[in-house]
Amino acid sequence: MKNVLALAALLLMTSPCYTHAAAWTYSGESGPDHWVQLSPEFHACGGMNQSPVNLTGFIEADLQPIEFAYQFWGTEILNNGHTVRVNFGEGNSINVDGIWFDLKQFHFHAPSENQVNGKSYLIKAHLVHADSDGNLAVVAVPFTEGKGNETLAQTWSSMPEHAGDKFMLPSPILASGLLPVDRDYYRFDGSLTTPPCSEGVRWLVMKTPVPVSENQIESLVHVLHHPNNRPIQPINARTVLK
Repeated sequence: MKNVLALAALLLMTSPCYTHAAAWTYSGESGPDHWVQLSPEFHACGGMNQSPVNLTGFIEADLQPIEFAYQFWGTEILNNGHTVRVNFGEGNSINVDGIWFDLKQFHFHAPSENQVNGKSYLIKAHLVHADSDGNLAVVAVPFTEGKGNETLAQTWSSMPEHAGDKFMLPSPILASGLLPVDRDYYRFDGSLTTPPCSEGVRWLVMKTPVPVSENQIESLVHVLHHPNNRPIQPINARTVLK
């Protein structure tokens, strides 16, 4: 039940019409330092296994390749006031630990949230998946400045510039276009990086960044108006596998 509630909370809070009484932001009195105080529903924001983290002190592990089965395209793009998000219907999934997780949406953070040995990136995509029991798995993809990304160009062609804007995508967008060719990854257990900060999330962070153009980076930063990254959280007793 806890996992189902976490999934429901995730989908609700990223809805364009999400109007929770305890409105949260990325700065000031409703910013990350105060999330846990804004609502009883946000109590997990003060937990011991929060995200994002600085990935360091790696443990060598026999991580099995993630099996990606992205076959169908996104359906709509929206601006919920916190990020730009693309929603997906059925037919896209990943296999991790022998479990299939369905792709629900991907969204963006600028700058990136998780760091690697203290390094952050200008933007990062989070591809959010859920299994049939509501357990969550997030594939995080860092972007670096370089040549333009075709999938991102298609996505930005319908950029929702104002909070509450939602558009149907005019052309097919496959999530696989955001993935690097080399899909080695780091893995750790964490949480959602926004309220309600639910824990028990499998984080799968791609090691290789994907090149995107300067204009593509600037387009996202312009629409967001402000950084939308939660500060780094303590790693505590967790291990980071590579």
